[in-house]
Amino acid sequence: MNTKYIFITGGVVSSLGKGIIAASLAKLLQARGLKVTIQKFDPYLNIDPGTLNPYEHGECYVTEDGAETDLDLGHYERFLGVHTSKANNVTTGKIYNTVITKEREGAYLGKTVQIVPHITDEIKRRMLLLGNSGKYEVILTEIGGTVGDMESQPFVEAVRQLQWELPEEDCMSIHLTLVPYLKAAKELKTKPTQHSVQMLQQCGVQPDVIICRTEHELSGDVRRKIALFCNVQPGHVIQSIDAWSIYQVPLNMHEEHLDELVVRKLHIDNYNRPELGNWCRFLDRLKSPEKEVDIALVGKYVALQDAYKSILEAFIHAGAACNCRVNIHSILSEDITEDNAPEILKGMKGILVAPGFGERGLEGKVHAIKYARVAGIPFLGICLGMQMAVVEFARDVLGYKDAASAEVNPMSPHPVIDLMEDQKSTTIKGGTMRLGAYDCQIEKGSLAYNIYGSEFISERHRHRYEFNASYAEEFEKAGLKASGHNPQTGLTEIVELPSHPFFIGVQFHPEYKSTPENPHPLFIALVKAALNA
Repeated sequence: MNTKYIFITGGVVSSLGKGIIAASLAKLLQARGLKVTIQKFDPYLNIDPGTLNPYEHGECYVTEDGAETDLDLGHYERFLGVHTSKANNVTTGKIYNTVITKEREGAYLGKTVQIVPHITDEIKRRMLLLGNSGKYEVILTEIGGTVGDMESQPFVEAVRQLQWELPEEDCMSIHLTLVPYLKAAKELKTKPTQHSVQMLQQCGVQPDVIICRTEHELSGDVRRKIALFCNVQPGHVIQSIDAWSIYQVPLNMHEEHLDELVVRKLHIDNYNRPELGNWCRFLDRLKSPEKEVDIALVGKYVALQDAYKSILEAFIHAGAACNCRVNIHSILSEDITEDNAPEILKGMKGILVAPGFGERGLEGKVHAIKYARVAGIPFLGICLGMQMAVVEFARDVLGYKDAASAEVNPMSPHPVIDLMEDQKSTTIKGGTMRLGAYDCQIEKGSLAYNIYGSEFISERHRHRYEFNASYAEEFEKAGLKASGHNPQTGLTEIVELPSHPFFIGVQFHPEYKSTPENPHPLFIALVKAALNA
């Protein structure tokens, strides 16, 4: 079977959920036994989102091979349980950077370099790259932005050309739009969808399927009207009604026969019903938990939930595994002082201190960690959260009142968190951190070993600073144990407090590897500890 390509565009407004639709369709195709992956093409000029403020773009997701990517790749991995890579997220910045570099090298033999064909050719090359690898049978490509956006036009043009170049049975186009409900008129309005599709058609792309985001059921008449005026076959207008959970969307799309339409259009000889038993059991536990628990998420970006998307999803996965609803209380670290920490964190059965960068809100994180340590509240610190646990312990237990991370105080006499040696000569910020999967060896008998049930693990990283090993002996004597190290470099990956009911900090990002069908053991352990607190 030739590799099949599905292109997903969006119209009317942003944030309709193209990523969730793409992940849901991919899940259904995978559940039919097909090898599937998803790629995201983003129209912004940044090379990647690694240097973007989380308030600007949400979470920066990190892949196994160290790519800093759009947060939608997190959805792709959570739904499919398959690792993505650098090839799965492409930005306009990457495209232009490649083309300009080639032009400087003389690769175009003196020709005038233009958007068409040079930029669009590079886009097409990248769109086909994963398919040419031979690893996948179906490639879903999500085009970021909204049809009609100036910056999205080269991507839409590339899709148009590929639909012309590839065999008809090897590619298809899906367009996601909004069908708003006017309360005053008490009716759904199809004009925005019609105009969006017309704009797409003007670019030379005819959608095969139209998926309509809606808050109300689409009647047969509404569907027929959209089909007629948007030139799609009857039955190819799919409703995507608001769901109680994003994880319900694959089942909703299956009820709408989306996966059946796709396998027929692409001549895929696989009409088996998707096997979704484990997914449905996860949803049952998620919808009807027997218990609930309150856990604080302390961070500096809590005003935008997408900034901690993977952490929030990991709690959903762990909660379902524990048959428990986890009520996350997002707390701005800047609001926490040593005096008000007990009041702000009152009633919390667990505390997670989130990752981040920079000085803002750091002291609040330190105060939250001290409260968790002294009061015996189950605690998990991730990346910067782990580093601040080290700083807090150095100040309050070791007596180094001026202990700090060199990131915020390079002149500290006690830099218990210091810049990694291989980072000291780095001046470029983008893509130069310690990124991607690294090994960790865990000490037997430790809390971390009990959680993972394994001596050797691999987790993903995104940091420049590390635990300063010259202080390791002092911390160990005072009770803070380094229980996990990178076997190649000796870098401290995990710290824990054996005298505490549950106190652990990790330099890596466990949230990136949690999925509904394989919840991360650290989050499960924190939820269980919180239930028993």
